[in-house]
Amino acid sequence: MNTDELSKKYHKAASIIATAGIIPFAVSETLIEIIRFYLDEEDVDFIITNFDRSKSLSLEQLKTKSGLSDELIEWHTSKLARKGFIFNQPNTSGAMVYRLLPLILVGTFEYTFMKKLPEKDESRSYEKIAVLYHKLLEELRDNIQRGYDSLLPIFENQPPVDRTVPVFTSEAGKTINIIIDKKIEAVEDVLPSRTVEAIIAKFDDIAVGHCFCRNYNKVLGHDCEINAPSEVCFTFGKSARHTIAQGFARAVTQDEALKIMKEAEEAGLVHKAFHNSSNIAKEENSICNCCKDCCDTFTLWRNGAVPMVNSTNYLSIINEDDCTGCGICVDRCPVDAISLNDSGIAVREESYCIGCGICARFCPSDAISLKEGMRRVYVPPPRLR
Repeated sequence: MNTDELSKKYHKAASIIATAGIIPFAVSETLIEIIRFYLDEEDVDFIITNFDRSKSLSLEQLKTKSGLSDELIEWHTSKLARKGFIFNQPNTSGAMVYRLLPLILVGTFEYTFMKKLPEKDESRSYEKIAVLYHKLLEELRDNIQRGYDSLLPIFENQPPVDRTVPVFTSEAGKTINIIIDKKIEAVEDVLPSRTVEAIIAKFDDIAVGHCFCRNYNKVLGHDCEINAPSEVCFTFGKSARHTIAQGFARAVTQDEALKIMKEAEEAGLVHKAFHNSSNIAKEENSICNCCKDCCDTFTLWRNGAVPMVNSTNYLSIINEDDCTGCGICVDRCPVDAISLNDSGIAVREESYCIGCGICARFCPSDAISLKEGMRRVYVPPPRLR
């Protein structure tokens, strides 16, 4: 095959992969170079022939589309799954399901950096792909900024990407005060699990990998400002079975998971749960433990590339009489929702608050409580032009 025909194949594969997730990537030379980094020609042919966006396919559907045997389908899909491009796990009925993963959120990028980073002398390929992703995200920001006004209505209707699950103990080990809304309590059975402990208790299959955001930033030369623990990225159920099978994460027990979650909490990390189909009525499939300076959902928003769209059941409430104006909550808040007013008292911007409880946990005067009430937090990316 000549070079021009092969280039067309990679362009077509890139256009399919670009539409597999919710982030609107343009098919650029950078995106195509990323695809070339991972995929050889037979990988590209398999994707072009069989996949369209993120639609799931059964084994029988793949056999019909591809014309391949069970054995060859298993070989191709396993190869692509190890590269982070295909999710291949049985459904609740035990039948195999195959789905093309997005490049970012949650897909190839996350699985690439979810593993323990290699030693420095073996890290050249990681450095190459990290630089390409960084360039791609800069292109995304520029494209979003150019089309800012036309994209805002789309952003406004976007479902929450994740759900914040707050911490419930203060730094001194005291329970954080929760202001209960009785109307919410009356329909508690339809609400998602409110604590990481409740989520972990649901699952027998649990896996933990390294924080892909911190690993990605580390490869680019940025060390986490709070030196947060790295191995804190959890997957559950079939997502756990997938990450374990592909070598992206390791299996842990419920007790081990709770211990790691406690360490994440003590480090001041934000618990962010992800649900199947981004629907909080559906089961959780993962929990990220995020820091302010590395987490892509925070940094991409701040940098003007994506909106912040979050679901939360809590809102921080500051007692002005108890606030000493120390500013710890201002520094700790991952979304810059808190500032000190002219009187030196902490004030919170409700539309920004994701109810993570970090401010309450680290407040030395216990001046902050969490009020219940399910909310969708939407903050558009800042306009940079």
